[in-house]
Amino acid sequence: MLTINLFFILFNFLLPLQLSSHVVSEDAIVGKWMSKEKNVKVEVYKVNDEFRAKVIWFDDSDDKSRPMETRKDLNNPVKELRNNKILGMSVLKNLKFNAKSNRWENGIIYDADSGRKFSSVVYFNDDGLLEVKGYWKFEFLCQTVEFTKAS
Repeated sequence: MLTINLFFILFNFLLPLQLSSHVVSEDAIVGKWMSKEKNVKVEVYKVNDEFRAKVIWFDDSDDKSRPMETRKDLNNPVKELRNNKILGMSVLKNLKFNAKSNRWENGIIYDADSGRKFSSVVYFNDDGLLEVKGYWKFEFLCQTVEFTKAS
């Protein structure tokens, strides 16, 4: 009985210490990030209390006759926006930091490949990678891309 009580006391004491070691700064995501697959680089920036991201580089080796500087948002559902270049395009908006959950939430992420928008959350995983989840209705219906800090 003493062992069980000691376990619970230690667990209740150490758990808050463990959680506090993972607390991140609200602005920790600001900067340039390269996807783990090294196929896209984005820049995350802050406007007032909202975080946004834009594409600053992507791998165009799939079709060298169409360099990244010339590629356009051809799958955009809004016909007037299909001439916009992908390079420099805003792909994430409305993201706000939630100190209670220690992550950025309520974002809208745009996928130029499909022309669709999804809800998104962003957080640091246990390996220190920035995880960006795009999801439809429920977070478990998601696609996740991991990023590392880039120069």
